Order: sequence, then structure tokens, then C-alpha cells
Amino acid sequence: MSCSIWLAALWMAVLSLLNPVSATGQEARLQVFPVRPFNVDIAFRQTFTPSGHEVGLQAGLTALRYGDLEVRATYQYFGIDSSGSNSNFHSLYLNPRWNNFLDILDFPSDAPLSRLLRHLLFGPLEDRAVPYVGLVGGAVVSAPGNQAPTYLYGGQVGTRFPVTHGVSLDLSLWYFAYGADFEAQGGHERQMLFTSGLVF
Repeated sequence: MSCSIWLAALWMAVLSLLNPVSATGQEARLQVFPVRPFNVDIAFRQTFTPSGHEVGLQAGLTALRYGDLEVRATYQYFGIDSSGSNSNFHSLYLNPRWNNFLDILDFPSDAPLSRLLRHLLFGPLEDRAVPYVGLVGGAVVSAPGNQAPTYLYGGQVGTRFPVTHGVSLDLSLWYFAYGADFEAQGGHERQMLFTSGLVF
């Protein structure tokens, strides 16, 4: 009797190895300071005015992650140096993102809209692309004349393409609104920023 039980158990083990059951997806779990992906973006631009240039620096890391939702913490420096003005801005902001947001259009079942959009937008890279949308909210903590901290807000849309393990190509379009003026004359400043580079 015991021999037949052992043979049955052995037979079941062999069958499970030959025909493995597909693993089911795990539930999303909250990760605090997973850090990766992190990024460093550097920009330099010569302005149209004589002897003028702009310098930008951005460094960020992932502070929280829960499934397709993540919150990134970012430091940004933006400086203008020209014959007419010299301005330096230091900003800190949070950037909550929703990765793979197109998956919400996963209907109808026979031809999902999300798959159609991925095919139209990314072509042969549709299965590797990670499209995302995000918000930006924080403060400009240092501005011309050591003004009091003021607000910064905006949004972004972008796509991340995994290249190899732990490295991705990231393309994104940002919109920023500042509660200070780069010319130090009061008012507000708005900025569109396109970034491309590798995230780790």
C-alpha cells in the first residue's frame, strides 16, 4: 500500500515538472524607499541674448512604490546668467506617477483599446514600453534675493523603455509653473521641459 502511494507521489511530481502550472500574479505591496529607478538630468543651453546661458540640474529617486503607482522625490536647480540678469532657483518636489496607465482601457475583451493604443504609439516596442503620467508639486526654496519659499506645480507624460536589467531609456515631457519670476520682477514663470536619458 505504502509503495503505491510513493509511486503515485513520484508520478505526480514528474507530471508537474513536465507541465508546470503558470504562476499567478502577486498582490501589489508597498515599498518604502526602493530608491531605484533614480535619475540625474543635466541641461545646458545658450540663450539668444549675448553672453547668456541657462543651466539645469535634476536628481531624483523613488520614495514609494505600490504596484503601478510610484512617488518620486526630486531636487531641481535652474540658473540663468546673462548680461541683464542672474537668477538661481533651487526646488524640491514630489512626483507621483501612474505607470502603465493605458491598461485602464483593457476592454473590449476581444480587441482591447489599450493594446491598440500601445501598437499605434510604440509599434514593435509595445510590450516593452511603460507609459506613465504624473503630477508635480513642491516648493522653490531658494530664489533671487533670498525670497521666501514659494510654490511649484505641474505635470508630465512620458515612457520608459527597459534596455537591460536595471537600466531604462526614459523620454518625458514636463510642464512646470513657479510662483516666482526668473527675472526677479515678481509674477509667475512657466516652463516646458523635454528630457531624455537613462534611468537606473
